[in-house]
Amino acid sequence: MYKRGKKYNKAMELINSTMAYSVKDAVELLEKTNTVKFDPTVEVHFNLNLNPKYADQIIRTTITLPNGSGKTSKICAFTEGNADELIKSGAAMAGWDELIDNILKGNVTIDFDVCVATPNMMRNLGKIARVLGPKGLMPNPKAGTVSPDLVSAIKEIAAGKFEFKTDKQGNVHSIFGKLSFGSDKLEANLKHFLKIINEVKPTWSKGKYINTVYVCNAMGPSIKLDMSGEA
Repeated sequence: MYKRGKKYNKAMELINSTMAYSVKDAVELLEKTNTVKFDPTVEVHFNLNLNPKYADQIIRTTITLPNGSGKTSKICAFTEGNADELIKSGAAMAGWDELIDNILKGNVTIDFDVCVATPNMMRNLGKIARVLGPKGLMPNPKAGTVSPDLVSAIKEIAAGKFEFKTDKQGNVHSIFGKLSFGSDKLEANLKHFLKIINEVKPTWSKGKYINTVYVCNAMGPSIKLDMSGEA
């Protein structure tokens, strides 16, 4: 059986496992239950009443948090000709056929977080779909990563826009900031995330949609949210 460290166990003592906390109280507990010396990301975990075996029960969308996510994304852009402009806008790498060929040959390290492309470039990306696909890097219109205006798309991503989607069990796991943001900013970010989750509820969904929601620091104990006052 896995043994927790002293700091983790001490943090657990601050949480009543039988309680569900308000957003405000949960965010305040994030600071108190921090177990690491670095600035940790804070996470939100949704257990949803969805069956991802059906296409209309899959959530895949983007979100821009009021105070950003605290994460810097390395962006690769596939474009027909304005590569220099896209790099100035925030892309780490940009190009078209030559870039695609180099990725196919293994000459480019796939260490970027997001790929964006113009609609015309999508047909060319078929060559490297097997490379990008398993890493979740294939550009997708639903994720806002296929756009005729890549300058705007890159600037939005650089400003904190990111994708979240249901996993194989129909649940959503994401970050909503860094602990150093402070309670006010984290509370605003979390409330916005809850709002967006409710807005993307599949139209077919009847009855209870959100089973449980937990928040935590990276490597910290989970804190259950009281969803009675939420949609």
